[in-house]
Amino acid sequence: SSQKVIWISLRSGLHLAEVSCHHRRGTIADCLGMTIFFYKVCEPYGCFSNFSPHSIHMEGELWLTSEHYYQAQKFVGTRDGHLCRLIQQSPSPEQAAAIGRNPAYTVREDWHTLKSNVMYRVVLTKFTTHLDLKELLLGTDEESIVENSPTDDYWGCGSDGLGQNQLGKLLMRIRQELRDRMH
Repeated sequence: SSQKVIWISLRSGLHLAEVSCHHRRGTIADCLGMTIFFYKVCEPYGCFSNFSPHSIHMEGELWLTSEHYYQAQKFVGTRDGHLCRLIQQSPSPEQAAAIGRNPAYTVREDWHTLKSNVMYRVVLTKFTTHLDLKELLLGTDEESIVENSPTDDYWGCGSDGLGQNQLGKLLMRIRQELRDRMH
């Protein structure tokens, strides 16, 4: 059980209050239900995951999931470039990710600087291709979105909840861009 200390503004002034939060991590906004956590495809908002079964077309090719495309881009132009096709043909995003994360393979030298843009393009494509996903994302209003990954502290919040949550931030950015396009 996590205890949070917050200040609550009442008509009579500011008062200190303790709030028990049932999330394993988070802020008071999380406790009040103002954050959407996603991770597993089978859970609510699981379609926000790159493992969700939503195919996309990128660069004239069909990819089973956004994870397939993202992982394949790590090897473009490398001595392990043949893995791109193998990843694309993988029957599941788990298998595509296993190939892409295998340290025995050579990732492109510029991957660290390119990976955020690759992720942006593939996630934007996913949410503009699948209108049901677009509507779900737009329906999150202004709520924070967090990839609740216990193992990834770059794209997700990590095991301690202090990760960078880059995928959640990217989804919120795309949500705003989709809104802006509507006006």
